[in-house]
Amino acid sequence: MNTKSLQEFDPEIYGAIQREAARQTDKIELIASENFVSPAVLSAAGSIMTNKYAEGYPGKRYYGGCEFVDEAENLARDRAKELFGCEHVNVQPHSGSQANMAVYFSYLDPSDKVMGLDLSHGGHLTHGHPINFTGKLFNFVSYQVEPDSEVIDYDKLIAQARSEKPKLIVAGASAYPRKLEFARFREAADACGARLMVDIAHIAGLVATGLHESPIPYADYVTTTTHKTLRGPRGGMIMCKEEFAADIDRTVMPGIQGGPLMHIIAAKAVAFKEALEPKFADYQRQIISNAQALAEALMGHGQKLVSGGTDTHVMLLSLIDRGISGKKIEKALDKAGITANKNTVPFDPKKPFVTSGVRIGTPAVTTRGMGENEMAEIASMINDVVNAYDDETVTANVADRVKALCQRFPLPTSPAQSAEVV
Repeated sequence: MNTKSLQEFDPEIYGAIQREAARQTDKIELIASENFVSPAVLSAAGSIMTNKYAEGYPGKRYYGGCEFVDEAENLARDRAKELFGCEHVNVQPHSGSQANMAVYFSYLDPSDKVMGLDLSHGGHLTHGHPINFTGKLFNFVSYQVEPDSEVIDYDKLIAQARSEKPKLIVAGASAYPRKLEFARFREAADACGARLMVDIAHIAGLVATGLHESPIPYADYVTTTTHKTLRGPRGGMIMCKEEFAADIDRTVMPGIQGGPLMHIIAAKAVAFKEALEPKFADYQRQIISNAQALAEALMGHGQKLVSGGTDTHVMLLSLIDRGISGKKIEKALDKAGITANKNTVPFDPKKPFVTSGVRIGTPAVTTRGMGENEMAEIASMINDVVNAYDDETVTANVADRVKALCQRFPLPTSPAQSAEVV
């Protein structure tokens, strides 16, 4: 068995990790679905619990020797229940997509009708896109935002539910900047006898701290990732009413997964403990303040944002009127040291791999300790790049400003720690 350090045994991978650590350190991270975990979360994720197979659930495993990983999973479940006020939780899904898959498979039959938000209007691939398993297995019909306001019209949503009569309605988004009204989604589900699933992957941290209305009182199922605003390890989770617990657990394992990732479940437990601390609510409040400050500053520079701003952690820069592609701006921003992602905007004329928009989020820069003043500075940088995206001099100037800003706000986990844990 190899007993050498990672650097000694595999310098190629060690080097890739070091370069990635340097990228995270030296660039401004504005991808709305990304964040930086704490040293404690990183330590648990890189722990020896990765060695343990634990198919089944605490107290009912298919393998022996699970008494200590049972402790970790029970802590994760109990803390999640306390954090979100839910009746039942399953922390085993490897990702948000698999959490969604488990809900679908626990209730739907192939070809059943489901309503989900159109991907180009802020939805997610697993909310019914034709190339995704959801669009291939189920009969998804999309609801959209309005052309003028670029937000959901809930009266139209309810009328559509009555007309389409889906078996399940999916609420939630990956690129919708406004708060979701879960009571209206419940009204839509009740209007057609459907169950309601809410995907809070992006807003979980806001929900956990009461800064966004919770879907728990209204939804039959709630799914989420454990990273993004929740600032934990990459993974998924399902919350549901007790009456659906057995079906959900059975669908996760053995239905779609085998052995859970116990090191990641341990890291989820650590993240939930962090989220239960009062200062986590302060962090979430700052995420929103930063997002609103960044949005206002961008619009002050004349940039157009979908729906005219944001209520949450995310905003969408629309380039339709300027005829510039999101793909070009993403590349130009990256050269300048700002990481964001191209994204479709409502009624986008361009293809999804090109797009007419850029998605921007504030969880990661907030984790670094940046505030409203820094958001104004970042907005100025973005504006300079967008207005001169093919000017190398402008790009280089912004890159220097980015590096200086990042040096003032170090990451919570150093590159050395990253390599050591791995």
